[in-house]
Amino acid sequence: MPTQPTTKTFVDAVNTGTAAILLRDLIDYAGLFPPSSVPMAQAVANYHAYFRSEWNWMLGRFILPVARLQEFEDTFSALPATAAESLSIWRLSALVGSDAAADVARIRDFSARYTGSNSNRRATVDTVEVKAAGAEDVSRISQLIPANLTTYFEFPLSSCSDCLAAISASGRRAKIRTGGETADKFPTAHDVIEFIRLCAASGVPFKATAGLHHPLRSIHRLTYQPDSPSGIMHGFLNVFLASAFLQAGMQTKLAEQLLEEKSAQALHFDGDGITWQHHRITQDEIASTRRNFAMSFGSCSFTEPIDDLRSLDLL
Repeated sequence: MPTQPTTKTFVDAVNTGTAAILLRDLIDYAGLFPPSSVPMAQAVANYHAYFRSEWNWMLGRFILPVARLQEFEDTFSALPATAAESLSIWRLSALVGSDAAADVARIRDFSARYTGSNSNRRATVDTVEVKAAGAEDVSRISQLIPANLTTYFEFPLSSCSDCLAAISASGRRAKIRTGGETADKFPTAHDVIEFIRLCAASGVPFKATAGLHHPLRSIHRLTYQPDSPSGIMHGFLNVFLASAFLQAGMQTKLAEQLLEEKSAQALHFDGDGITWQHHRITQDEIASTRRNFAMSFGSCSFTEPIDDLRSLDLL
């Protein structure tokens, strides 16, 4: 009798490389922003600890406003550095304000000071994030930002098609806000999938931000306050797996169902990929999605997503 194929849970996938492919460089640390809103010194100390932790392979960029670069610089330059750490570069993603040209100049000056071999610690702003009111805003601001700065535009979902056309024409990337401190900040599953579908159709990579502290769709408090209301929150595994399946040709209605999946037991991994219900995506397809399309998500907590993955036996 032929041997029957076996499926594995997510925790087994760590040994096959599937989890590492899905999760590597996934979480951009945004501790300066709500609902955490920690002081700069605490945010820098946190990132320093995460940078040296066993989970640093999941850690993406440190996110901060351009307006706080000097504050970051004062804190960052005071950190003690080992010889090994002095060879590492902190990757920063900076939020551009209303004066894009001035902010680009500040970024250029900062990176020039902190990428040289004379620095005890090295950091570079290689990515910027910008809010745009519409397609004309995207085109105008794109002209002010050098091509070597990876640029994500956040825009109203109501103008998604026009903005993505402008983003594609300028060679930039898109950003979706997937939550917030109130229930009305969370887009519907339909809106998230439509955004991802249009990004795929336009050939535009994207990142997500806010509301993705947890691996799977679930109900949680919307802030860290004890009297905070609770609400349904999207899961980051749902978002990034739905992106991979959509790129592989999944219909949008099924992708919406995957975005709404709440059970870790519904996800099965083996050495070559992942199965959800009767639908399968290969490890190579997951790798391509993470490398070229679904890039990362911003979270004000790095430890909460990891703790949740571990409590669900997903790490």
